[in-house]
Amino acid sequence: MASVKLFKQDGSESAAIQISDAVFAIEANDRLVHQVAVALRNNCRQGNAHTKTRAEVSGGGIKPYKQKGTGRARHGSSRESQMRGGGTMWGPRKHSFRQDVPVKMKRKALCCVLSDRARNDKLCVLEGLAVDAPKTKPMVELYGKLAPEGRRTLIVTAKNEPTIVKSAGNVPRLTVRTAADVNALDVLSATRVVVVRDALSVLEERLS
Repeated sequence: MASVKLFKQDGSESAAIQISDAVFAIEANDRLVHQVAVALRNNCRQGNAHTKTRAEVSGGGIKPYKQKGTGRARHGSSRESQMRGGGTMWGPRKHSFRQDVPVKMKRKALCCVLSDRARNDKLCVLEGLAVDAPKTKPMVELYGKLAPEGRRTLIVTAKNEPTIVKSAGNVPRLTVRTAADVNALDVLSATRVVVVRDALSVLEERLS
């Protein structure tokens, strides 16, 4: 089985811990990871950009001026696309960008990126993580010890911890996700991944 470093909450390193090869030691599949990452990013898009066509803008019930004798071009409505205040031709329309991805593909992609972080020594396990009250200082100290280079870091917890989420909310480049909600895009966006020990079994059970 593969092994990664185990740290305590004070930042001191403990003995190495064994992790599942079925989750953290699988072969890379860049094509699958790219496909899933693009789909996840598209699912984050709102698609609210919307322009009105000449059928949707108000006004334009009569010809703006007579057909002949003015020396100008012929227009039947003041709401044509070439007129000021007219409708837009070929403009963006509100629609959904959502792409459905099979669950097996999303899980396999997550295993691929987690394995990549483990192979490159960018994944570690935290013995425990407890914050009594929402305070930024403890999370800043922990972030400084686990990621001294200041890179983007992802912390994976076993369940939703409001105090931990609030404490990390004001720390730049630090993200908190649960083992049930973390996806491949979250791991790709972070250089270093920190998995709390009780979340490790939940993550392995989900992806095995």
